[in-house]
Amino acid sequence: MNLVFEFAMAAELGTSSVLSGAPFGTRIIVPIAAGRAQGARISGQFVGHGGDWLLVGPDGWARLDVRAQLRTDDGADIYVSYNGVMELNDAARAAMRDRNRETAFEDQYYRAALWLETGDERYSWVNQKAFVAQGRVTRTGVEYHVHRVE
Repeated sequence: MNLVFEFAMAAELGTSSVLSGAPFGTRIIVPIAAGRAQGARISGQFVGHGGDWLLVGPDGWARLDVRAQLRTDDGADIYVSYNGVMELNDAARAAMRDRNRETAFEDQYYRAALWLETGDERYSWVNQKAFVAQGRVTRTGVEYHVHRVE
């Protein structure tokens, strides 16, 4: 198995809604306000409504549940969905509390498994590929380096 870098993806996050006291942890619904993917084969902007239906468990880990729509620079629409885990250690919590701080990729365990879906023939190859990503917290949201699994 090989990992091939496909694109960097950054999302600016909007104001979140918090649902405390849920049976499996705290639910935090975080909208994607804006964002971009940039790579050699896929580049575009996030459009429409998208977000993360995050679950923060009592173990100090966040479980990601993200769905979004990417419109490529040449007009293709790609549905992006991913699940993952994020370690809410001191570095991650500090960056999430103070928007003047951010983390490096190695500061916390922050991984995701992505699925891309499109009806556009130019990008049909994404429908049969699995993708994985490593993430970090930025001043305006999050950033991922996304790799195709071969």
